[in-house]
Amino acid sequence: MVLSQRQKDELNKAIADYLSSNGYMNALGEFQKETSMSPEIEKKYAGLLEKKWTSVIRLQKKVMDLEAKLSETEREYNAGAPTRDKRSPLEWIPRPPEKYTMTGHRSPVTKVIIHPVFAVMVSASEDATLKLWDYETGDYERSLKGHTDSVQDISFDSTGNFLASCSADMTIKLWDFKGYDCIKTMYGHDHNVSSVCFMPSGDFVVSASRDKTIKMWEVATGYCVKTFTGHREWVRMVRVNNDGSLLASCSNDQTVRVWVTATKECKAELREHEHVVECITWAPESAHPAINEGAGIDAKKPRNGPFLISGSRDKTIKMWDVSVGLCLFTLVGHDNWVRGLVFHPGGKYILSAADDKTLRVWDIKNKRNHKTLEAHTHFVTSLDMHRTAPYVVTGSVDQNVKVWECR
Repeated sequence: MVLSQRQKDELNKAIADYLSSNGYMNALGEFQKETSMSPEIEKKYAGLLEKKWTSVIRLQKKVMDLEAKLSETEREYNAGAPTRDKRSPLEWIPRPPEKYTMTGHRSPVTKVIIHPVFAVMVSASEDATLKLWDYETGDYERSLKGHTDSVQDISFDSTGNFLASCSADMTIKLWDFKGYDCIKTMYGHDHNVSSVCFMPSGDFVVSASRDKTIKMWEVATGYCVKTFTGHREWVRMVRVNNDGSLLASCSNDQTVRVWVTATKECKAELREHEHVVECITWAPESAHPAINEGAGIDAKKPRNGPFLISGSRDKTIKMWDVSVGLCLFTLVGHDNWVRGLVFHPGGKYILSAADDKTLRVWDIKNKRNHKTLEAHTHFVTSLDMHRTAPYVVTGSVDQNVKVWECR
């Protein structure tokens, strides 16, 4: 590499400054003699050599990272893995980079969910609003305003005609998703309402709160018809199983509880996490074969669950067989609190979001981290996956909502 005369002079002066600042005076004298340089070294060359040196190392590291990414992409391309037409939808997983980044919330995003019918998703935020987005185009559609404090959770009924939201303002609101009007506000919790979900029939809504209770509400009247008590601390999340016969809840008391919906009886208390349990999800039937294999259960006598996964501030994800109240296995890999979980519709994978800013895909059968995506610049608080289309959405404390395409 040939340097111009100006570059040579600059390099010589930077070397002279380096020798001078490190006290190599004899070498400096000889160097200045040989290069015919004046003894005075200009201030602008102070520390220049060190700066150039460290920036070269930084650039080298960047180049190595980019080369590693390129070779991974080449490997995937040659293996035919990520091209969607060669993959069954059962194996689609989100691939970087994100397809869209949607901005507009003025505070952390607490929840993202995909509409069961339309190409629409909804995000909830600590800015007390809900926002609607088109996940196929990345366009903002509208905001739903009504809550007076942070919106903590949102849930669609199976038809997608109604949306329930709950908030730190201690209320649950029911929105008509055709006219986007708030048609009911339900009062009854004594503290922050942290979770809400519809029963499969759509006639009832279940909520969980920092007041340590879980309540069931009749949609038609807005009345509270049942209260489930037993948790000793803030109830973080409540989720209903497929047929509505069981509820699962998780709490700051480090337990997961399973309740019989009809009788309010606590069927199981699952204790193995070592910190607050943030999130839970029921396993779909499509995941049962992979869960049995992952748990090392004899294929001739498979267990039928029901199975449940939980994510905790202890950084782990645990798989539970509710029928016997046992933890079948634990997935370890996140470096911070696990905040969101969803089963892949194909049943082979679990997707998780965490405060380590990543979105991870777990291979259930082999109990390992299959892929890690550096998803956001801050904690990832929530994620959802479309049942039939190749999309995953995430929300974060960085106030952004992202859409990831699967292939």
